[in-house]
Amino acid sequence: MLRTLAALACLAPAAALAQQGAVTSSDISGPALGFTLRGGVGTAPTYSGSNSNEAVPDLGFELNYLNLGGFTFGNPDPLYRPEGFGVTGSFRYIGERDASDEADLTGLEDVDDSLELGIGLRYAADNYQVFGNVRYGVVGHESFVGELGADAFLRPNDRLTLRAGPRAFFGDQDYASTYYGVTAAESAASGGNLATYDADGGLLSTGVEFGAGYRINDDWGIDAAVTYERLRNDAQDSPISLDDDQFSARIGLTRRFTLGF
Repeated sequence: MLRTLAALACLAPAAALAQQGAVTSSDISGPALGFTLRGGVGTAPTYSGSNSNEAVPDLGFELNYLNLGGFTFGNPDPLYRPEGFGVTGSFRYIGERDASDEADLTGLEDVDDSLELGIGLRYAADNYQVFGNVRYGVVGHESFVGELGADAFLRPNDRLTLRAGPRAFFGDQDYASTYYGVTAAESAASGGNLATYDADGGLLSTGVEFGAGYRINDDWGIDAAVTYERLRNDAQDSPISLDDDQFSARIGLTRRFTLGF
C-alpha cells in the first residue's frame, strides 16, 4: 500500500521543481532537459510464475529532450512524433519476492527489489515502431536483460493513441537463476516440495501488449496498458512457476517537464 501511495505521489516533487525552471519549446535557446514521469497503480503477478496477482505501483520515466554542451537528443516539442532510427532510455522496477508471503515459496531465499536501467534502439514511422532494449540491474539482481518488441499505432483523434504489438523478453543466466532457480539448500528447506533446478538464460517469455495514451494538454496525459506473457524455456519449466500465463495491467498519470539551465 505504501509503495502504491508513493507511486501516486511521485509527480509532486518534480512538479515543484518544474515550477522553478519550466520552459516552453519556444523558450529553449540553451542547455535544457525534457522528460516525462508516469505514476499510477496496476496489477501484476505476485512473482514471476505466480498463479495470483497483487496491486503494484506504476512508475515510468521517458527522456524526451537533452541539449547540453553542443549535444542534442530528441525534440522539445510535446507534439513531436519520432521518425526513423533513434536511441532511447529503458527503465524497469521489480518488486521484492518475499518467501514468507507465499506458501508456494517456502524454503526459497528472498529476492530484493530491483531497478533496471539501460538503453535501446527504435525505428519509428507514423503508424508503427520496432524496438530493442538492453538493461542492467543496477540495484537488486545485478544481471543483464533484454527485450524486443513492435507496436502498431491507431490515432482516432489528435489526443488519443492506441497501440498493440508483440514482446519477447530475455535474461542472462544470473537473472534466470535469481528468479527461477532452486538451489540444493533451498530444496531441502522446502521439505522437498521444490526440486533443485538450475535455470539457464535465454528467451524467458513472449507476449503481447495493448496500450492507450490520452493527451490532456501539452504537459499532462493518461497512459494505460494490458500485457499478456507466456513463460518460455527454463522459466516455464521451473518448479517455482505455477502458471505459465501471466497477466498484468496498469494506468498512470503522465507529466512532461522541460527544464532550462
